[in-house]
Amino acid sequence: MKLTLTVTGLITFLVTASCSAITLKLDPQIALLVLDGRKISGSLLKGADSLELDRGQHQFLFRVEQPGDNHQNTSLRYQSTPMIVTFSAAVKTITIRLPALDNKRARYHFDRTLNFQLIDEHGKEIISLRDRLPANAGVDLEKAMLKYNRDDQIASVPQFAETAATTRPGQPTADLAWVDQPELPSFKRWFQRFDEYTRQQFLNLVKMLRTS
Repeated sequence: MKLTLTVTGLITFLVTASCSAITLKLDPQIALLVLDGRKISGSLLKGADSLELDRGQHQFLFRVEQPGDNHQNTSLRYQSTPMIVTFSAAVKTITIRLPALDNKRARYHFDRTLNFQLIDEHGKEIISLRDRLPANAGVDLEKAMLKYNRDDQIASVPQFAETAATTRPGQPTADLAWVDQPELPSFKRWFQRFDEYTRQQFLNLVKMLRTS
C-alpha cells in the first residue's frame, strides 16, 4: 500500500517530464530495436502506439517487418535491413513515413536507399542522418550500436556510446513487476508512454524509497 501511494504521488513527476516531450508515433510495421544507444524492451512497446522522447538529439535503430499472407506461418514475408537514423528536433510529434513496400523491387530499393522520411506534426520533413547497421554487426544490437557510435560513422552519436557504457550493469527497463499490481490497473500503459531516461529516473526514485 505504501508503495502504491508513493507511485501515485510520483505520477506528477512523469506528467511534468512529458510537458516538453516529443511523441514518436509507432507504425505497426516498424520494429524499434535500439534508442539512443540502449536496447528497447519489447514488453514496454507491446500494444503501444506512441513513445515519449525528450526534445533534442536522438538516434533510432529500427527495421520494417511485414508478416506473410498466411497468418499461421510465423516466418516474415519481408524484414528490412536494420536502419539507423539520427536527428535533432524540438517538435511535438514525429512519424516515420515509409514508402510503399508492396513488391520486391520497392523493398530492394528501400534497403539500399533508406528512402523513409521523418515527418513532424505539420507534415514537414525533419533533417536526419541515415545509415545501415553493418552486416557483420552480430546479434547483440546494443553492442553493435555501441561500436557504431564509437567508430565515427555517418550517423554516429559519440555521447550515446558513453551513455550505453555507463548504464551497465542492469537494464533501464528492469524491475517493472510492481507496475502490474491490482491497485494500479492502468499505470503500466501510462508508464510505457515515457522515454527511457524518464522511466529510469522514476525507477531509481522507487528503488530509493523501497530501501528507505
